[in-house]
Amino acid sequence: MPHSSDRHRAHGGVLHHAHGGVLHHARGYEIVSMLAFGGFRRHTYDALVHASGAQPGDRVVDVGCGTGYLTRRAAVAVTHTGTVTGVDPSPQMLALARRHAPPTCTFTEAGGERLPVDDGTADRVVSCLAFHHIPPELRADAVREMHRVLRPGGRLLVADFRPPRAWPARHLLGAVAGPAMRYDGSDEVLAAVEAAGFHDVTTGRQRPLLFVVTATRP
Repeated sequence: MPHSSDRHRAHGGVLHHAHGGVLHHARGYEIVSMLAFGGFRRHTYDALVHASGAQPGDRVVDVGCGTGYLTRRAAVAVTHTGTVTGVDPSPQMLALARRHAPPTCTFTEAGGERLPVDDGTADRVVSCLAFHHIPPELRADAVREMHRVLRPGGRLLVADFRPPRAWPARHLLGAVAGPAMRYDGSDEVLAAVEAAGFHDVTTGRQRPLLFVVTATRP
C-alpha cells in the first residue's frame, strides 16, 4: 500500500525507492504470497484477524489491502452484519480484490496517507505487508490516518515483513522479491504507532518472518 508517484517507477511494473513501491502485477503477487506462506496463509491471516479483535457487526478498514485476502478473511469475522473497506493505490490489485470479494467488502483506490474514511467511524484498522511499501516520508502520516479513522477504543493491527537477520538470506530475498523486502521496519512501525497517540501497544510474531503491532485508540 504505497504512494503512487511515477517518480519511483522501475522495472517490472513496480515502483521502488529506498523502501517503497506500488505493486501492479496482482496475479503474480497472489502466487508469490501463497508460496511464501507455505500452505499456512489462511491460518496466518485468520490469526491476524483474531488478534485485531474483529467481531460480528464491526466496521473494519484494511489499509494497503492489495488483492484483498486479509479483507476477505476479516469479512468472515464481521459476518453479514459488518463491513470491511479495503484501501489501496493500485487499480490492478483492487480489480482482482473486487472479483473475489463478498458483498460486505468495498474497495477504494487511495494511499494510506489519505484514507477515504470519516473520523472515528472504524472499529478496527488492519494492515498486513503494506508498511514497507509506503515511501518513508509518508509512513507517519499513514499511521496518523489510522488513528484518525478509528473510534475511541478501536483497535489497530499492523503486520509486516521482518526479513532474515543473516545478510546472505536477506540479500537473496531482496534480489528475488525487490529491495523493499530487505527492510526490517519493526522499530519504525512501533515508533510511528506510539507517536500517533495509540495506547496499549503490544508486539508479537506470526510465522517466522511476520512481526505484528497491536494498539488501541484512547
